[in-house]
Amino acid sequence: MLLLVTNQQSILTKFAGIPIKNEKFSSIDQTNKNPSAGVDVENAIMRSENNSAKSISFGFLPKITTIFGGMCQDLYMMFWNTLIILFPCIKAIHEQKFTHQQTVEIVRTICDGVVWNDLKIIKTLKSLHIAARFGISEIINEIIIADNSSVYLINTEGHNIFHLAVLHRQENVFNLIHGFLYLRDMVTLTDNLENNMLHLAGRLVPSSKVPGAALQMQRELQWFKAVENLLPPWARESKNNYNSTPREEFTNSHKELVKEGEKWMDTAQSCTVAVTLIITVVFAAAFTVPGGNDNGGIPNFLEKTSFLVFVISDALALCSSTSSLLMFLGILTSRYSEHDFLVSLPRRLIIGLITLFFSIASMMVAFGATIYIVLSQPWKCCIVNLI
Repeated sequence: MLLLVTNQQSILTKFAGIPIKNEKFSSIDQTNKNPSAGVDVENAIMRSENNSAKSISFGFLPKITTIFGGMCQDLYMMFWNTLIILFPCIKAIHEQKFTHQQTVEIVRTICDGVVWNDLKIIKTLKSLHIAARFGISEIINEIIIADNSSVYLINTEGHNIFHLAVLHRQENVFNLIHGFLYLRDMVTLTDNLENNMLHLAGRLVPSSKVPGAALQMQRELQWFKAVENLLPPWARESKNNYNSTPREEFTNSHKELVKEGEKWMDTAQSCTVAVTLIITVVFAAAFTVPGGNDNGGIPNFLEKTSFLVFVISDALALCSSTSSLLMFLGILTSRYSEHDFLVSLPRRLIIGLITLFFSIASMMVAFGATIYIVLSQPWKCCIVNLI
């Protein structure tokens, strides 16, 4: 007996690393012990086979999903390759985007491999501020993630990266302040002349990105409002070494731009003359319909589709030109204050120009419909006579 136990222990030790599947046949054991239990062994075996078949069938779903995903990816690549062949400009955009991604990966790899100390941080100061000046937010983002203290680096004038972003109107860099909660405290920092971020937003920055003095003034006001919303109330009224608040700084530096914007808005006067002529033409055309009227005052070509096109286009031209006239009159009667350039003047100008172009297009459609109505009948008679 002792020898048998020893042999069993040696066997278990030898195969200890092999997983053993424990199977229990409780129903069969109960049947052998109690035949009157009424358990159907064959039905139990059939149910187990059906369950195993169902589990095997569900095993194909990951394979189907993998195959379907591969087909979708192949179709996606085929679609873009076809577009690149048909439209070469897409290929240039793709290559530029790919180069951009590779550059970001290189910067990320460099930032991850650098051991950040005081000497390394000082060496990155110049590149960090150049990236902020030109709006390269990806480089700044990677450097901030690698070392948080780099955002507090300042140049000789006391400007950090967000001061430079506001000073050079780089919204991509400025928006990084919303991505890091600890950066919210940097909005109140000042430079060597006690200028905070709102003082820098109040300076005039000439830009070639925005056409026209009025739209440039609008952009300057938008920047000032965006920075003002971040600062606490006490910082909005703080004074620099020249004893001026941010609002005073903005007003003094944008006086000439306001005058140029007022002159640029004088184009509304020329547009008003053009709109008035269009209103006169389309209003007169509404009462002198093509083809004339009968004795009862009903147009002779009332049943024609072309006459319906003429009526609709003439009505649209009259309504749109009237709306355009009201917008341009609102511009001419404006006070041309700083606040007017933020919303009211640009909106009126855009709406006025859009409705002016729409009225011109509608007037041309009405003219074409009139020509078709007047000349369609004589041409039909000529064609019949020739036949």
